[in-house]
Amino acid sequence: MQQPSTPPPATPQPAGARPAAAQPAARRKATGRPPRISREEVVTAARRIVDEEGVERLTMRRLAAEVGSTPMALYHHVRDKEELLVLLLDDYAARTLRPTALPAEPRARVVAAAAAIHEALAACPWIVEVLTGDSLMSAHSLWFVEQIVDGLVACGLSPERAVQGYRAIWYYTAGEIMVRTSTARRRPVDDRPTHRQQVFADLDPERLPRLAGLADRWAPLTAQDTYRDGLDALVDGLLAAR
Repeated sequence: MQQPSTPPPATPQPAGARPAAAQPAARRKATGRPPRISREEVVTAARRIVDEEGVERLTMRRLAAEVGSTPMALYHHVRDKEELLVLLLDDYAARTLRPTALPAEPRARVVAAAAAIHEALAACPWIVEVLTGDSLMSAHSLWFVEQIVDGLVACGLSPERAVQGYRAIWYYTAGEIMVRTSTARRRPVDDRPTHRQQVFADLDPERLPRLAGLADRWAPLTAQDTYRDGLDALVDGLLAAR
């Protein structure tokens, strides 16, 4: 009959030592690393901050808190705040400024391309504050810039004058949005007269007869959306000077 095998003798333990089986499992030391994030998550969180709090509140520290990470971890995705703003601009332009059918006639094409830029940016005015810096430009918006410059050249302007014409159109477009946005932010929440209303109420009709005569209608007249009228006049002026 086969005898049961005898287990090997246990390794002697020092007196007072606990058996090995009774030793608690070693606890894994926490590394403290933040969760891995993607560039898309970074851009989405940055867009949420500027939409809700304004572009001035967008800092690397604020963004890190939003994504539950650290500022140092963000630098794996973006070099600095300026590059982050470029990503935001490109993200927005990719979603809103898509090539579309434009008129074949060059002047009409210039106006339509500029109006498309205005419509997209007016819906997100914080972007204009960023785009006024010449070094920040979205690659996705360049198709519309191409249409404006090419249309001006087709209308008879030299390439150099066409670039200057685009700059004039851009200044007008960005400025109109910035002024309108700033006015909306400063609009009083109560019935107290604004500073402009007080100034116009005290106009001297002998010294400023034309303005005094328009004082009661000045606010509603200047509140009208006349961007397209101004754009038409600007383009006509650019082409008349060729």
